[in-house]
Amino acid sequence: MSNNKFRPGLGRGLDALISPNLQNNNNNNLTVPASDIKPDDGQGVDVLAKLPLSSISPNPYQPRIEFDPAALEELKKSILANGLIQPVTVRRTGPQKYELISGERRFRACGEIGYKEIPAYIIKVDTKEAMLALALIENIQREKLNAIEVAQAYKRLMDECSLTQEEISEQVGKDRSTITNSIRLLKLPKEIQDSLIKEEISPGHARALINLPNEAFQLELLKKIIKENLTVRKVEELVKQLALGGQAAKKPKAGSQGVVQSVSQRDFEDRLRRIFGTKVSCKQKQDGTGEIVIDFYSKDELERLYEMFEIIGKMYN
Repeated sequence: MSNNKFRPGLGRGLDALISPNLQNNNNNNLTVPASDIKPDDGQGVDVLAKLPLSSISPNPYQPRIEFDPAALEELKKSILANGLIQPVTVRRTGPQKYELISGERRFRACGEIGYKEIPAYIIKVDTKEAMLALALIENIQREKLNAIEVAQAYKRLMDECSLTQEEISEQVGKDRSTITNSIRLLKLPKEIQDSLIKEEISPGHARALINLPNEAFQLELLKKIIKENLTVRKVEELVKQLALGGQAAKKPKAGSQGVVQSVSQRDFEDRLRRIFGTKVSCKQKQDGTGEIVIDFYSKDELERLYEMFEIIGKMYN
């Protein structure tokens, strides 16, 4: 779907669609006391009205996967103490029927408190595609989505709104490389995505894991990250070594004469040096037996080599 099907200003989020007369410049806080807000007359758009919660349907395009119960409890306490400072935003779908665009946490909190009505901006959004784009862009720009939720939102903008990564970049104000790296997270195994959602690892850890040659390597290193609380930099160093190691550790195909017989000894040593990042010597006897000597020059380097062997060993046990 082309961008010209969206209302002008859509890429700037709800601020561009809510009348300036209804909002403050920065935060959309209520400019009139909640008690002075009138019920919806069933006709107007670009208005602030009081709506029954029962007349509002949840946002079908909500990108948020996780709703933190503790954060929701804090919001409920704030609303009980101060009232609902920021209205939700809806679109009209029928007589006294509305669909939520923004503010699902506020909507949920008010419902759990027992409120029957809620102040809401009623704006015009013409198409389902525009509704999807607006809901996703608004959440990306304003809400604290986790890295997987953001990646899924970008992917939906591409798949369901036919936006390119360059267009998404312009809409949400992010570099194109940020969009690309975010979407790449969706290629990771579900276990790693779940760890990212639970904040057991950071997006930096996850981006490093993407560069490993296969899922088995990724999952083994994930365990090590969590167990040993590895920094992103440490993981990046391990990944550089393991990415090469995984390529060289592939078993030869049936009928192959093997790595040592298919390349010269010097080439074999060079390959191992690149994998382990240190001097490697290979000595082969006439009967085909021999030894491989891997040098190390400090305790830290020995620990690095041990970590590599440990992960590779688990791969093939």
